[in-house]
Amino acid sequence: MKLVTYTQVTVDGVMQANGGNNPTLDPGFDRGGWALALADEESTAYIGDCYLRADAFLFGRRTYELFAGYWGVRDDDDNPFVRALNSRPKFVASTTITDPAWAGSTVLSGDLETAIRELKAEAGGELEVHGSGVLVRWLLENDLVDEINLLTVPVVVGQGTRLFPDTGPDIALELVGSQALTPSGVTIQVYRPNGRPQYGTAS
Repeated sequence: MKLVTYTQVTVDGVMQANGGNNPTLDPGFDRGGWALALADEESTAYIGDCYLRADAFLFGRRTYELFAGYWGVRDDDDNPFVRALNSRPKFVASTTITDPAWAGSTVLSGDLETAIRELKAEAGGELEVHGSGVLVRWLLENDLVDEINLLTVPVVVGQGTRLFPDTGPDIALELVGSQALTPSGVTIQVYRPNGRPQYGTAS
C-alpha cells in the first residue's frame, strides 16, 4: 500500500484544531474551527472521496481517540466518512491503548517502523493518515511517506501547532497534482517526497 497523508493547514502552516475549539485537547488555543468556517459542499465531497479511496487508515493516538468517539459511534452509512472509517481496517500507533473498542482496530505498539513497512508491503491502494500531526512528522523523519496531500485553507490564524516544525528534516517535494476549490478558496497540493533539496549559492 502507498502511505498517503491528508492534512488541512492554514496559509501559515497551522494544523491545530481545524474542527473547533477543544479545551481538553487544545488548552489555551481559542482559534479552532478555521476549516469548518469555510466548509462547503464541494470541499466536503472532495474530502469524503479521499476517505473512500482508503484501503486502511493509520492514526496517532489523539486523532484515533477523537475519531473513535465521533465517527466510530455513528451508523449512518450514507455518510462517506462513517462508511469508510467503520468498514476499513484501522491501525493506531500507541503505547497506551491496549484494547481498542472501535471495531476493526489494531494497535501498533512495538517496533513501529517495521510494522508500518510491513503494512506498506501489503497489496492495496492507500494507507491513509488524516490529522495525526505528531505521527506525520515522525513518518516524514523516517522516510515512510509516499505522498503528501495539503489542503490549504485561505486563513492565517497567527498561532498554533504547525505541520512542519521549526527544526526538522529537509525534504525535496515533487508536485504531482494541484487544484483549487470554489467558492471556499481551499487549494490542494499533492506532493511526492523526492530526497533532499538542492541548495543554490548566490553568484
